Amino acid sequence: MKVLQFTIPVAHDKSVIAEQVNLPHHYPYLHRHQEAQITWIQEGEGTLIAGNNMHTFGPGDIFLLGANLPHLFKSNQEYYQPDSSLRVKAITIFFNPSGLLSSMFELPEMKVFKIFIQQHQQGFKVPADYSHKISQVMYSVKRAKGCDQLIAFFNLLKNLQKINVKLGPLSAFGSLPGITENEGIRIGNIYNFIMQNYSESITLEDVAKVACMTPESFCRYFKKHTGHTFISFLNEIRINEACKKLTEHKFASISTVAYNCGFKSINNFNRVFKYIIGSSPREYLDSYNNNVSNLTRAAS
Repeated sequence: MKVLQFTIPVAHDKSVIAEQVNLPHHYPYLHRHQEAQITWIQEGEGTLIAGNNMHTFGPGDIFLLGANLPHLFKSNQEYYQPDSSLRVKAITIFFNPSGLLSSMFELPEMKVFKIFIQQHQQGFKVPADYSHKISQVMYSVKRAKGCDQLIAFFNLLKNLQKINVKLGPLSAFGSLPGITENEGIRIGNIYNFIMQNYSESITLEDVAKVACMTPESFCRYFKKHTGHTFISFLNEIRINEACKKLTEHKFASISTVAYNCGFKSINNFNRVFKYIIGSSPREYLDSYNNNVSNLTRAAS
C-alpha cells in the first residue's frame, strides 16, 4: 500500500478501490487525495464539509467528490460520546482519473465519462430519485473482483452520467490552495472545536488558541485554506444545525432552535438564516413539511 496526500491508503496494484467502513465515527480531519471518490452513506448522520461549503448527510445519501477536493465527513456530536453505541457505515469507491485509469479515459468511447468527471470536479450529491439504483451498482463494484470490478465501475460511471437533472456543486470555491497533512489535521481540529462548541459563545481568541496562532494570523490562515472567515464558517455551522433541528421536529419553538444553536437574538438568527438558506426559518420549515406531505401522498 502507498500513502497519497493525506493518509488515504491506496493499493498500487488496483485502478479502482472499493472500501467498506464500519466505525464509531468518520475520519475526523479535513483531507484531500488524488483519487476522486463516490461515497454511499449506509448508516450515520452528520455534516459533509466539501471545499468551502457544508451539507447534511444521512443514511441513503450518495456523494461524488472530485480529485483533490478538500473534504471532511463530520459525524454528529453524539457519535463521539464515550458511551455511544452508534456506528457509521459507508461504501466508498476511489479512483484516480489521472492515474492508472488515465489511458482508458483517453479512448474515444470514454470521452463522455472524462468530460463528466471534469465537469463535476467540485462534486455533487446524487438526487434521491437515483440513489437506490446508484447504491445497488456501487454494491456490485464492492463485491466484484479483478476485471469484473472494473466493468462494474464503468457501469457505475454510466449510471451517474445518465442522471438527467441539474447537479449542483458541493463546493463553490474553485481552487483552495494545497494543504499539507499537518495543515489538514490543524484545520480538522479547528472544525471539530467549532462544531463541538457552536451552541456556546465562541470568540476569535478561543479558536485562534486551538490553532496555536494569534487572532490576526489565524484570520489570514483560515481564510486562505477554507475560503471562509471565522464568522461566516461559524454561522454556516449554526444554520446547518438549525436546519437539522427544524426538520427533525425536536424543538418547542423556532426561537428555541435559535438559542440552542448559539444565537443570542431571534432577529439575528432570522437575518443570518435567510442570508444563508434564502428563506426565513418559518418558510423553510413550511416548505419541508409540504414536501414531506406530497411525498407521503404520492407513496400512498
